[in-house]
Amino acid sequence: MQKRIGVIGIVVEQREKVNQRLNDILSEFAGNIIGRMGVPSRELELSVIALIVEGTPDEIGAMTGQLGNLPGITLKSALTSKVVE
Repeated sequence: MQKRIGVIGIVVEQREKVNQRLNDILSEFAGNIIGRMGVPSRELELSVIALIVEGTPDEIGAMTGQLGNLPGITLKSALTSKVVE
């Protein structure tokens, strides 16, 4: 399968419950992550993480599947149709 570039937006509503597992998953897929930006919102008691990713649809799907199964996590992802070599 060919690699593509994409973005993943993650909203973390229960940071204290998932923080370690979330970071473990992101570390596991570090080879697919090109960039990461996290913005905490103390007022809303949530955090937003934006990831720029590169990988096959299967690799990105595996990462988003694991992340999406965490309690208090909402995410959306989008992959470009552009193939990366």
